Formats: sequence, C-alpha cells, structure tokens
Amino acid sequence: MKVLGIMGSPRVGGNSDILLDEALAGAKQAGADVEKIILNKLKISGCHDCKKCNETGICVLKDDMPEIHKKILEADAIIHSCPVYFWTMTAQMKAYLDRWCALFDAKWRWQKQYYPKMKGKRIGLITVCGDPNVHTADPIVHSFKSTADMTKLNWLGAVMASATDKGEISKDEKAKKQAFELGEKAAS
Repeated sequence: MKVLGIMGSPRVGGNSDILLDEALAGAKQAGADVEKIILNKLKISGCHDCKKCNETGICVLKDDMPEIHKKILEADAIIHSCPVYFWTMTAQMKAYLDRWCALFDAKWRWQKQYYPKMKGKRIGLITVCGDPNVHTADPIVHSFKSTADMTKLNWLGAVMASATDKGEISKDEKAKKQAFELGEKAAS
C-alpha cells in the first residue's frame, strides 16, 4: 500500500503542510508507505490544451509533471492538501490538477494503459482557509470531488479547517485528528 501526499501550498511548514504530515502519519501507522510531493519546489507549467496527450497519454510539456504522473500511477491513494487563495485552490495545485488531462483520452476516459492502475484508486483532500467558515473552501472540494466522481475514483472525503498564521493549525486538535484519520482511511 502506497499513499502519496500532494502539498499545494507554497508555505512549507504552514497549516496545509502540517495537516498533510498528520494524514501521512496516519497512513504510515496503518502500514502504508508514504511519500510527499511539494508542488512549489517543482516546475509545473499550465496545460496548453494542445491535445497531443489525448492520443499518447504523455504530456509534451518538458517539466516535472511526467514524474508526478508516474507517482500517481504507482500510488494506491492520493491525499491532496491545499490552502484557499482567493476562494479557490493555489496556482500550484491548479496547474497540477489541470495536467491530469494527460491521463485521459479525447473522450475523457482513462487512457487504456492507465486504467488498470487508476481503477479503485482512493483520493482525499485537506483544505485550510483563513476564514472561520471552513466552507469558504467548498470550490476546492467541488473540484476534487467532481474529479473523483467523473473518473470513478474512490472519494475518501475532505478535512476542512481554518487557520491563518503559519503553524496555527498545530493547536487545532480536531483538525489534526481528522487529518490523521483521513490518512488511516487512505491506507485501509
């Protein structure tokens, strides 16, 4: 069992990172091998909609995304963690998610070579917003849940938390427990 964590915040050590670490700790305790990718440390261009990947399943852009695609295919579960920036996901997470299109054919079906590795994969989400109303992150949840629904991935759910200052989430025992349990669920 392998659980991949995707960190969409540029703030290493920030609230999204702390909760992703909690989730990966839960997955590890449940027996999974875990790996974390920090998107801000990589070069990920936005999709050019050239449609060349529709035929081959391989993106023609020369950046770090093809290596992430390999890790997505190898993982049994993926947990994404992202703060809210202007009522949506960060630019880093959006570029990453848009580049999932290389995994699909022109009719938005899994590429034949990827389907066996994507079938049954689990996907979960952690969001953190500065607004006390955690539902400010609903647009992010909608994007990931809709992706899971369209692709028949197993939706593990979302942990939605509120914190503003870097590291503030460390004091939120409820959010840390929910993230840990999301990791355990990903590994089961």
